[in-house]
Amino acid sequence: MKLIQYQNLTEKKLAEYFLKYENKSSYSSIIWESMKYTTLLKAKRLRAAMCLEVASVFNKDIENVFPIAASAEIMHAYSLIHDDLPGMDNDDLRRGKPTNHKVFGEAIAILAGDALISFGAQLLIDECSYNISKNTVLDIVRDYLVCAGANGLIAGQTADISAEGERTNVEKLNYIHKYKTACLFEYSMTSSAKAIGLKDEIIGKLREYANNFGILFQIYDDIIDCTKTTLEIGKTAGKDKLNNKMTYVSAYGIDEAKNIFYKLIKKNHGILIELNIKSDLFNEIEDMLITRINN
Repeated sequence: MKLIQYQNLTEKKLAEYFLKYENKSSYSSIIWESMKYTTLLKAKRLRAAMCLEVASVFNKDIENVFPIAASAEIMHAYSLIHDDLPGMDNDDLRRGKPTNHKVFGEAIAILAGDALISFGAQLLIDECSYNISKNTVLDIVRDYLVCAGANGLIAGQTADISAEGERTNVEKLNYIHKYKTACLFEYSMTSSAKAIGLKDEIIGKLREYANNFGILFQIYDDIIDCTKTTLEIGKTAGKDKLNNKMTYVSAYGIDEAKNIFYKLIKKNHGILIELNIKSDLFNEIEDMLITRINN
């Protein structure tokens, strides 16, 4: 299975990067332990895998985009740490383990999330410069920072918090997950595409694919939150309903949410056909999500 291959490669590379950059001073070592704790927990690594697959399907060396794949997982880890904080979703479990603030305390968890944002940008600057032009690296770093900030993940998270307890507003729901979920998939795929020198037209199509995937992935996540157990999903089940979250299930019900999910998969099939992309990895991820929401 290609996903497992990419998972293993990504986790090996992340561990190598932490080993290379970690400050060994006893005065600040706890922050690195906190950063590593969430980032290196066993995970699907979908964002990294999709980044690497873009290079692979266009017959480019995936080694050149490893820093981008790693930065996507690092950004994802920061968002999870902050998302789980008492002032946000107040969750005790992530990836089947106690959340960061439960292990290291709230103050260190906040600092670890902050530190991960800058660590991802540092990796891009230091590690991409070996194989990618300076102008392209600058463009990718800008995309990374936009995705991590108030025009990306934080925009989505802010809208998500403000929507708690509100009547369902489909326009706002789509806004939340375009930024809270889809933008990181967009960053992963389009930055990889830029790094390997693809044309703007192709990058635009990959952006469309990633945005569709981000929304269908969120629909999947909303469905399993109310149909699976805490043990099955590795985080507290039923949390969306408990927190009065605006979700695709609350907006449409499970059956209609599934219909939208399948429509987005069909759209993405069309994009891959248009680009003449044949990808075992993309098919494998889709099959995995379909199986989980139907069993």
